[in-house]
Amino acid sequence: MNKNILIVDDDKEIVDAIEFYLNPEGFNTFKAYDGLEAIEALIENKIDLIIMDVMMPNMDGLKTTLKIRENNNIPIILLSAKNQDMDKILGLNMGADDYVTKPFNPLELIARVKSQLRRFINLNTMKNNNTIIDSITILTSGGLCLNKDSKQVTLDGEEVKITPIEFKILELLLSNKGIVFSSKDIYEKVWEEIAYNCEKTVAVHIRRIREKIEINSKDPKYLKVVWGIGYKIENINY
Repeated sequence: MNKNILIVDDDKEIVDAIEFYLNPEGFNTFKAYDGLEAIEALIENKIDLIIMDVMMPNMDGLKTTLKIRENNNIPIILLSAKNQDMDKILGLNMGADDYVTKPFNPLELIARVKSQLRRFINLNTMKNNNTIIDSITILTSGGLCLNKDSKQVTLDGEEVKITPIEFKILELLLSNKGIVFSSKDIYEKVWEEIAYNCEKTVAVHIRRIREKIEINSKDPKYLKVVWGIGYKIENINY
């Protein structure tokens, strides 16, 4: 089945250029030229992934990402001419799954689109497909529960809204409670790419997870930092 990609940028030439590279790969493309149009397109169409510029009129890419994340977890790849770490971190903090700086290599962008779609599809494989992937489908630590079938995370019975990347990180750590994973380990297992300068990217996602599952993110109960080594989920039994 062809996937629907929404391209959002106020520069129509860039939108057309991205469409030019996506269409031969079998993707259906939709266009929007600011954040408000993007949200409208998302409401009116089944969109599988969004490629969106940061700097746009009416509603920029960061605010649009934040608005979309209120009730939608589809992959979002942000585009920006800025190449500073803080800009990338801000985008990831708003809920983006990936970040590509302009000018970008079209082949790299296509590869990232395919990678994000593959990850999202794997997370949302129907639970009744009659394929047993793992005998353990529910992972827990104390009041934290991750259901691999329904793709839900709950904390003390209350559902936690979580992005596909955050789900994969939690699944990795909950599947290996008490084991410390470095940023490099997490990046290569979750993003399925060779890790290069990945520490800040992983740290941003870890912080977002902690803000969602911890009562006090500065004194976490579940997701611990082992300074100088990496991260782990505590094995809490009760």
